[in-house]
Amino acid sequence: MDVNVAAAAACAIAGLGVGLTAAIAFRWSEREQSRGRNRTRLGTGTTPLYEPALPPGVDTVLSVLRSCAIVLGEGDEVVKASSAAYAMGLVRGGAMAVEQMLSLARATRRDGEIRQVDLELPRPGTARTTEPLAVSVRVAPLGSRLVLVLVEDLTERRRIEAIRRDFVANVSHELKTPVGALSLLSEAVADAADDPEAVQRFAGRMQIEATRLASLVQEIIDLSRVQDDRLKADPEPVPVDELIAEAIDRCRQPAAAKQILIAAGGVGGLYLDGNRGQLAAALGNLVENAVNYSPPRTRVAIATRRISSAAALGEAEGELIEISVTDQGIGISEKDRERIFERFYRVDPARSRATGGTGLGLSIVKHVAASHRGTVTVWSVEGQGSTFTLRLPAGKAPAGETAPVSTATDATTLPAPEART
Repeated sequence: MDVNVAAAAACAIAGLGVGLTAAIAFRWSEREQSRGRNRTRLGTGTTPLYEPALPPGVDTVLSVLRSCAIVLGEGDEVVKASSAAYAMGLVRGGAMAVEQMLSLARATRRDGEIRQVDLELPRPGTARTTEPLAVSVRVAPLGSRLVLVLVEDLTERRRIEAIRRDFVANVSHELKTPVGALSLLSEAVADAADDPEAVQRFAGRMQIEATRLASLVQEIIDLSRVQDDRLKADPEPVPVDELIAEAIDRCRQPAAAKQILIAAGGVGGLYLDGNRGQLAAALGNLVENAVNYSPPRTRVAIATRRISSAAALGEAEGELIEISVTDQGIGISEKDRERIFERFYRVDPARSRATGGTGLGLSIVKHVAASHRGTVTVWSVEGQGSTFTLRLPAGKAPAGETAPVSTATDATTLPAPEART
């Protein structure tokens, strides 16, 4: 009797389990059919309850595109977006954040036509006064239900094009001045053939203009070699003391004419790793600027020291060589300090032309510093003078030579020739 009761109970439990399984399967089947009906319900204007699947291979293609990519579904929801789209602020909260792009996507969804337009967008998280992003937007249908939006950032390209246009215009203007002067002076020499004194005077002027023209061409060549901020040649150990000596020697004559004292001091025996010619040009430009923009009977100081990278650049290890050039000149205003490293920019155009300046010297310094993984900064007070500081990674002395460990800062004075006793 007990056996029969147990068997009946077991059968009842088994039947209940089968019934529950069947009910669950039925409900699951109905739900899947409902989802299937939602998938085929097109043009209803409602947001589908599923996430549309991308066509095979599209996800892989989007992941390797250089352009930022966004895929929109039927209800304008973002189905897929690259990380760049979020970084540029194009997608926020799972939705397209740029109304112009959304309008293009809706138009493409209606008629299936590919559209392309250039837009300027505000930078995410910045003030409205900040330069906007320049982008090229291309919208195309992706299958029968999805829309693909490709966005290419053209901001850097536009900036480079503007720099190139300004550079060509400035070079043309700068070359026009000495070339025109040489042409006029040559005519004057021809007309004054019977006046030896006039011929000599015009010839001297021609020599000045020819020197200015040669200097401009050389600086353009130097700038073209360093403007991509990459060190092309294999670095070599370069003694800082020799760079300073070359810079002083380069400026001896103009310093002597203005009775300017040039003094060098700081730590000796330091080395940099880099291109000797570029480093010499950079330091020479700084010292030459200091002399040109200083009044007579003043002082230009060059100081060197070794500092920690952590203190200067926030790096964990490594050392920097700091070379500063200080003058007692006219100084630089705050608005000019933001632009003095631009090509052809002059704080005082009239003074620059009088001294033969081209406006390219500090631009060359900036690019040389960048190509050597360093920086150049300026401190200045109007009427008191300026200090330009180069910070470059410290190099190692050649084999067989040892750099001194002394940190003495006693200056060795190297006066201009006429100041010697």
